[in-house]
Amino acid sequence: MVLFYNTNNPEEKVRFSEALLRGIAPGYGLYMVEPGQIPLLSMERIRRLSSLSYYEVAFEVLYPFLEDDVEARELEDVLSLAYNEEVIVPKIQSVAGSTYILWLSTGPTYSFKDYAARFFGLMLDRILRRRRERRLVIVATSGDTGGAVANALFGLEQVQCIIFYPKASVSEGQRRQMTTLKGNVYAFEVNGNFDICQALAKKILSDRRFALEVLGEEDAFTSANSISVARLLPQIVYPFYAYSRLDERRAIITSIPSGNFGNMLGTVIAKRMGLPIKKIVCAVNENREFPDFLETGRYVVRPCVRCPSSAMDIAHPSNLIRLFELYGGHMVDRRDERGIVIEPGVVERMPDLAAMRRDIFSYSVSIEEHYETIRRVYGRFGIILDPHGACAFRAFEVFSGGDFGYPSFIYETADPGKFPEVIQEAIGIVPPLPPLMEIQREREERIFKVESSPEETPFGPRLSEAQIEEARELIRDILR
Repeated sequence: MVLFYNTNNPEEKVRFSEALLRGIAPGYGLYMVEPGQIPLLSMERIRRLSSLSYYEVAFEVLYPFLEDDVEARELEDVLSLAYNEEVIVPKIQSVAGSTYILWLSTGPTYSFKDYAARFFGLMLDRILRRRRERRLVIVATSGDTGGAVANALFGLEQVQCIIFYPKASVSEGQRRQMTTLKGNVYAFEVNGNFDICQALAKKILSDRRFALEVLGEEDAFTSANSISVARLLPQIVYPFYAYSRLDERRAIITSIPSGNFGNMLGTVIAKRMGLPIKKIVCAVNENREFPDFLETGRYVVRPCVRCPSSAMDIAHPSNLIRLFELYGGHMVDRRDERGIVIEPGVVERMPDLAAMRRDIFSYSVSIEEHYETIRRVYGRFGIILDPHGACAFRAFEVFSGGDFGYPSFIYETADPGKFPEVIQEAIGIVPPLPPLMEIQREREERIFKVESSPEETPFGPRLSEAQIEEARELIRDILR
């Protein structure tokens, strides 16, 4: 049986459904599969994936994690709905030689986040209906997560959804994907960066007394962020699907734009499951804490830097805690008596750095390199990349030395039309706005504002007590 343990209390282990409903583990831990329990797929089984659709590949990859908790037929039903090919299907585009772009931005909100959000929403709804329970889903977003989760949860009877997004750090299109749905989706604009939003979400999620006050049940809150194991697991599927579309059977290179590291971590787990992966290229923007750690062995959190790849403007990725666990390490965020983080990313036990370096190459893409890469790729290949895909492309170039001959997949995670200002500055062209976003541009928005200021610290801005209380009061008003 595959169980998921609390990273802050390894003795506590739960089934998938319980981890999904809780979102965050007690004591601010994350639920994680033990490295020794990661299912191993044989090469014969992996080769058979080549004849399967995306949802069928997803079933083969995910069922070994869930088979003791979710019936095969139920999982198949969820995946066939989540990954209906009329709604969402990855596109693979040849670049040059044996290098491809894996377009994961073809879903209803034009972001790779649709894949995990749709699985999360449908699975959560099934479990809640079966138990006759309700949940308030709390999400922090740096860009695309909010829109994807909003779309996936909109209209579900058992669920209400609150999304925290940073003021002035998401594009207008991304904001409107969250603010124009209304119904059971409530978008909160927060005075601060994504790390403030993420801290606020974790604080509310862990407040069992507040959950009891507003919904009458201590366990009534859950998360759809990448801290949720139900958001992590679907991201293991991407590289399996990519590999299954190749005619050749050499180990692949993957290059991944990385913000909260769920996408990259899913690919690391895929490698542990037996998928032949030669190297995982982890592309970050100027928030370069992870590549610096790989190089020096020291993890230092700095103030967040705003970049064109806004969804990657994350100084301290949540899933780094899980990544450390996979490599035998342990990281915590030290908190005060109120539960507010006072020292993020404290390494209590070093991971196997040599093994991490063997598996992962990480590169920090400068702001100027964003624009240069979009310009160069368009000029050479006629392909318009979004700023996140540009980061992945540039990191791949640095790793490969510009050699496109080895089987490689560069993950493109958002439609370029979501970032018209960046694309126009890079190549002088305004990409077309995706169809649904064109409609949302004309719709009225509903925004709840957390206007209190964060605290200033040597580590950068920190969530303040005033912000927590202001958010609580807004939630009280909504749920009355």
